[in-house]
Amino acid sequence: MEDQLIGRVLRSSTIGYACGTRSNELDGPSFGAFVRTYTEDGSDPVTDVIGLIYAIRIDDDPLVRQLIMANQLNPVTLRDQRENRMIPVEISVVNIGYRINGQSLHNMPPRPARSLDPVCLCDNACIRGFTDRFDFFRLVLNTTEVPSEDLLAAALKHAAAARPVREQREFLVEAGRRLAQLLSHDLARLNHLLRLIKP
Repeated sequence: MEDQLIGRVLRSSTIGYACGTRSNELDGPSFGAFVRTYTEDGSDPVTDVIGLIYAIRIDDDPLVRQLIMANQLNPVTLRDQRENRMIPVEISVVNIGYRINGQSLHNMPPRPARSLDPVCLCDNACIRGFTDRFDFFRLVLNTTEVPSEDLLAAALKHAAAARPVREQREFLVEAGRRLAQLLSHDLARLNHLLRLIKP
């Protein structure tokens, strides 16, 4: 499967980054989706930084504000606004690991992505390879900047969907077992997560 480019890095840190795109290119990205960014020239041995989308923000512009004030919105004008105008979209990503020489590591990358590096949706093979182990759970659960339970549940649904149908239920059950180990001290949080990922 060919990479689906969804944007380019605007600003970044080792914790995560924001990427920018246009509103008419917003078909693929969704909350909890796995994305990767990399250096195009191949100069960085950390070729893939893996993250999860935790927020998508669509900015307005002066024309949108004027259209909202109109009594009746013409369907042609609405379609033109959505399809032809370049409304900026900002996608926020939290880093959950990286791949180096084909090996997945579930910890913070050694350095942040660079401005204008491409950001792509991970294909199914990348997601399956990265989620064979659940070591990234702790990174997501301990990140205070994001809605961690909802984000982890959405990511697990994406990871399950990347597997053959016959493996999806077992994957979610195994994830639930791992969550029970990690959150045995916080039953309310655990119960909420288990309800969210219930197959």
